[in-house]
Amino acid sequence: MTTTADAATNDKSDHDPVDLSTLACWARSTEEREPSFAELRAERPVSWHRPAEGLMVADDDPGFWAVVTHSDIAQVSKNPKTFCSGQGVQFQDAPQELLEASQSFLAMDAPRHAQLRKLVGAAFTPKQIRRLEDRIAQRAESIVSELLDHGDGDFVQLVCRRLPMAMIYDMMGLPEDQQDALAEAADLLVSANDPEVRAAHGVDDPIELTGQALMALLGPGLECADERRRHPQDDLMTNLVQAEVDGESLTDEEIGAFFVLLSVAGNDTTRNTIAHGATALTRFRDERRRLLDDLDGRLGTAVEEMVRWASPVLTFRRTATEDTELRGQRIAAGDKVVMFYESGNRDPAVFDDPLAFDVTRDPNPHQGFGGGGPHFCMGNMLARTQLREIWRRLLTAAPDFEVGEPARLTSNFVNAVKAMPIRLNR
Repeated sequence: MTTTADAATNDKSDHDPVDLSTLACWARSTEEREPSFAELRAERPVSWHRPAEGLMVADDDPGFWAVVTHSDIAQVSKNPKTFCSGQGVQFQDAPQELLEASQSFLAMDAPRHAQLRKLVGAAFTPKQIRRLEDRIAQRAESIVSELLDHGDGDFVQLVCRRLPMAMIYDMMGLPEDQQDALAEAADLLVSANDPEVRAAHGVDDPIELTGQALMALLGPGLECADERRRHPQDDLMTNLVQAEVDGESLTDEEIGAFFVLLSVAGNDTTRNTIAHGATALTRFRDERRRLLDDLDGRLGTAVEEMVRWASPVLTFRRTATEDTELRGQRIAAGDKVVMFYESGNRDPAVFDDPLAFDVTRDPNPHQGFGGGGPHFCMGNMLARTQLREIWRRLLTAAPDFEVGEPARLTSNFVNAVKAMPIRLNR
């Protein structure tokens, strides 16, 4: 990558013919989008696109650069000085107040990003995750036991959403009787572009529905923060209200934004990896048999392959801070640069037979937790532990399960499954 003095003169009048901008594109499955990404990886790895459909489209939004190869995603991720996060991480526009209340340090740059990440990261160290292992195992055992008692039904509601929801809100110190409502609000926060979701809630305007979801999260989160100031406990919320950065306590706005971020990041990513993992094990029966033949020995690599296959976060945006160049394309200061993780995770330059699901794939340098750099997923070890525990128990208790066709969320941000039937076949 080189800096160019005349990058801002780049002609952006021609948008790429491949559609990555419309919601119709993101109503399709990963497999259906893959031919478009294969074309871009091979012929136009950095390409210019129309503004993304979504919450709102600014009149002066010229569009965005799509970065689709594994190596280029890593390069953008690891160069925050040139490609910053502080101007937003989703490539569709949204009101500034909504961004500030929901993205926390995800949309911050150094030094504030590093300060807040270090503060919160203390809850996600290997030592802390080891302390949680027994609780995660117990939760996973209970979820699978209740699934067996219930029988066939909606896999998303019966299994996928329950373990990550419980663990995140347990860590924060939220009571169980609030967790379902909070998880539903977290889902809505990333679902407002889906017309079926809006219709189900009787709301036409995606920004209105997003605002309702945001308020449903912020209220209980700030109530919990206030309670922990008066009655400290051994939980993450107590750590937040007692913490200081540069001698100052976190504001309610900062605590609320982090609570919203953790509600979404801690729920959606693991939940949807479980769902897509179930689809893969149903579709690739030989791989399921290989995994069952040595569950203890192959579960670790199988979980990594599920994350690659799912690509639970589809995209993240950066913004160019200066005129620069990437793959021969001149990028101007202020341009949106969007990384497409599902494309990077199927890059044949990195992965042998990338369209195959392989439970023994090793090495597996997937970008399911980001492309590296300072914004690499802080909760990746927690997610991996949850995935291992739920699959160990589910495959032991119901090795012949099958899932049906998923009902996919229309989203250009998360690769979410709204519902999916499961048959236990016991």
